[in-house]
Amino acid sequence: MAEILSPRPAATVITLRDAPEGYEILMLRRNLNSDFVGGAYVFPGGAVDAADADASGERLALGLSDAAASRRLGLPQGGLAYYIACLRELFEEAGLLLACDREGTPVHFGDEESVRRMARSRREVNDGSLGFVAMMEREELLLDLRGLQYVAHWITPVGPPRRFDTRFFVALAPEGQVATHDAGETVADQWIRPKVALDARRRGELDMIFPTVRNLEAIADFTTSAQVLDFARSLTTIPCIEPRMVTTNGVVSILMPGDEGYEL
Repeated sequence: MAEILSPRPAATVITLRDAPEGYEILMLRRNLNSDFVGGAYVFPGGAVDAADADASGERLALGLSDAAASRRLGLPQGGLAYYIACLRELFEEAGLLLACDREGTPVHFGDEESVRRMARSRREVNDGSLGFVAMMEREELLLDLRGLQYVAHWITPVGPPRRFDTRFFVALAPEGQVATHDAGETVADQWIRPKVALDARRRGELDMIFPTVRNLEAIADFTTSAQVLDFARSLTTIPCIEPRMVTTNGVVSILMPGDEGYEL
């Protein structure tokens, strides 16, 4: 019997901004050569690193303790690491930093010198020469977790060579900052309305994995970012969703909890 891989903890953030025709979400296209969902359009996110759970991260976290984060995620401890991973991945993959100064004022990086400095810091964090929390300490900034809302929990089905236990969050994009893909793990970025993205996926223009599609469907009918955030705040219980991959006559299908045959 083949070994069943344990899913690795991961965090993903659906980043929102308001626009004249309705709110938009940031999507990144993964590198075509990636060994995990290459070419797919995804939300910024990735595996939770050991450094995300370091005590220094909690000291810099504004708006949430590990105890409160763990209660929200239904964990005995370690929940804050998922929130910190969201901010780190958003910075690494999209260049957006949800941060504030020591007085709690969000940072914008509007001047050219700040933009250059943060672009250099992003390169250092991405190449591993500088830790994300160490970068925050150097900039004398706090991790702004006040607007990050937990919205979904998915576990990759048994079968793929890599599995993730992923918590999904939503957050407003920081004002005054410009999202850019990292040209490494991600090769394109775009702001797009959820319904437009889903229509493009149906036409075969945007490749998306199943959890991405389902999370877009869950928020597609809202018209503003505030409504999405209110929806996330209203969720008292967030179920863990673990699809199953089933092969019938050589055809692979995905079954959701409640589907016929899921429990077999």
